[in-house]
Amino acid sequence: MPFFDTNDGARLAYEDYGTGRPIVFVASWALNADMWEYQIPFFVEQGYRCIALDRRGHGRSDRRSTGYDMDTTADDLAALIEHLDLHDAILVGHSMGGAEVAHYLARHGESRVSRAAFVSAALPFLLRTEDNPGGAPEAALDAFTAAFRSDRPQWFARQAQVWFATHLGNDVSPATIDWMIGQCLSASPWASLHLFQSMFRTDFRPGLREITVPTLIIHGAADSSANIDVTARRTAQLIPDNVYKEYPTASHGLFITHKNELNADLLEFFKA
Repeated sequence: MPFFDTNDGARLAYEDYGTGRPIVFVASWALNADMWEYQIPFFVEQGYRCIALDRRGHGRSDRRSTGYDMDTTADDLAALIEHLDLHDAILVGHSMGGAEVAHYLARHGESRVSRAAFVSAALPFLLRTEDNPGGAPEAALDAFTAAFRSDRPQWFARQAQVWFATHLGNDVSPATIDWMIGQCLSASPWASLHLFQSMFRTDFRPGLREITVPTLIIHGAADSSANIDVTARRTAQLIPDNVYKEYPTASHGLFITHKNELNADLLEFFKA
């Protein structure tokens, strides 16, 4: 598979399929390019070029000891876009990938981007502060850190069913759950922990207010990983003239449980 080098010398892997207008898929926290298994073939068949990145510390990319913060991941995304000399690109980010897309736009501008889609995105600001009373307290991050360091495989295993909201009738096979947990465990534990902490503490609100490209927000109303009241509904108030969609029975893993609906909504947005 192809690789490119970032400004600090990290060697990152990416996948590149099809021809036509480019879509850059940015994966969720702890996942890699493989998570887009149900999106990339669909959009290649629709005539798009699909590119997906393994962020540093994930998948086939370098596991360096540094760079696990939102500034660096946004710069890594910029390095990929510049390496491929992409223009008129569509950016699609899931969860932390959505935060990376937002931070890329804030740090590097919109000159190479024509549209952005935030799917189950961890935006706009997760930490509770005086001007962000709806966020989670620092103690919640401390509890996550302790559980993650104590038994990381068990933490992911406990998350699996709520990640897909199987209690609401979403049909997800045990094999799919095992596949997702395996992807998460394949990421560097160091990278996963420090990226989560950086995402939790980063305030994306100023950048979101400055977005001018057409923007789509999709979120599951049953999302227990990124509560919709804390994330998508507040994000929609910050981005001018966005297209906003809620899936009533979807949780965080809607790119699997609601893949057909998601693909259709993304395609409609891309063609608008």
